[in-house]
Amino acid sequence: MLHRELKRRHFLQGLGAGAVAASLSGCTQTPVNKGFERPFSRNPMVAPRISANNIITEIVGHRPYRAEGFVVRSEPFGDKILVHNYGHGGGGVTLSWGSSALAVSEVKNAEMSNAKGKKAAIVGGGVMGLTTARLLQEAGWSVTIYTREMARHTTSQVAGGEWGPFSVHDPLVSSAAFKLQLQLAAQISHETFARMVGDDYAIKWIELYTASNTPPKADSPFSQFYPYRDTYGPGDHPFPTNYCTVSATMLVETATFLRRLIQDVRAAGGEFVIRDFKDQDEIHALQEPVVFNCTGLGSRALFGDEGITPAKGQLILLPPDPAVDFLTVGGGSGKGPLYMFSRNDYMILGGTFKPGDWSKQLEPQETERILTESQAFFAGLPKS
Repeated sequence: MLHRELKRRHFLQGLGAGAVAASLSGCTQTPVNKGFERPFSRNPMVAPRISANNIITEIVGHRPYRAEGFVVRSEPFGDKILVHNYGHGGGGVTLSWGSSALAVSEVKNAEMSNAKGKKAAIVGGGVMGLTTARLLQEAGWSVTIYTREMARHTTSQVAGGEWGPFSVHDPLVSSAAFKLQLQLAAQISHETFARMVGDDYAIKWIELYTASNTPPKADSPFSQFYPYRDTYGPGDHPFPTNYCTVSATMLVETATFLRRLIQDVRAAGGEFVIRDFKDQDEIHALQEPVVFNCTGLGSRALFGDEGITPAKGQLILLPPDPAVDFLTVGGGSGKGPLYMFSRNDYMILGGTFKPGDWSKQLEPQETERILTESQAFFAGLPKS
């Protein structure tokens, strides 16, 4: 057993992502250790039921990705204050409370906001807009969320929901200041989600297995957020890779979580207005003196941010399987991310991470790859 920290972003160094597998091609698969004892759960491990016949639906989503990292800053905007909070890549749900807390702090104690009254317009109704709204309300603000569509139609709705601040930036491009900001946002967000664990917001602790054929690096900046953490070497774990890091993580059932946030915003007096802004003049015309930009990819057209681009992801949704009480990341061919998230509403198989791909079409070859590689990854486990 190797007691090493896992640097999950190693799997996609060029994108700063951690949810991608190391290659199995040309590598000797290690035998399954039948005596493996799970460190977090005491239930027996069984293989997910993965088959093309079990597919409920498939989803394509676009993560709002910036190689330099997400944007949280305030600036004058005519006679208003504009606060940006966008560009979180694959870490939107994970970082939501932390990034929104940083955004709210931009005006929470500002003399200008106090002089103009605590009324804010939030442009964008995904997870960033909703968490920003709740934090403002808790600080005594009145909020109106202007959104092109409600949360169930946004990218936030189709997020996998495993707590992990990955696929957020390119560590070779982002600044040292951003990396510190990311750490702070992750810490705030992790603490907030941990206090919300339970059925009300559909958040739970669950076992996570991250597989690779190369030894995990020892300098992960997020290792402190993963208890029960340990790394197993060849033959000491149940998967066909040389190494496997086991830890506990939080899983957020995004559909329930977003629905509950909407209820909370409304219960505290917040309003939702369906509106698709075409230009900045329409935002200038709003009556609220403070505006939060939580539009994600919309910031490219509305605010001229050429650095934000879609990172296309494709997911397969299968029926839930209560016998599978764990998550996995890694173990594929290296042609795209491979992960399995077992939730109460669906079992999610992923996926892809394609920056700059604006297409919304499903790719049958990706479906076949995800299914085939997932079946091979779990072949050593007993069937449920």
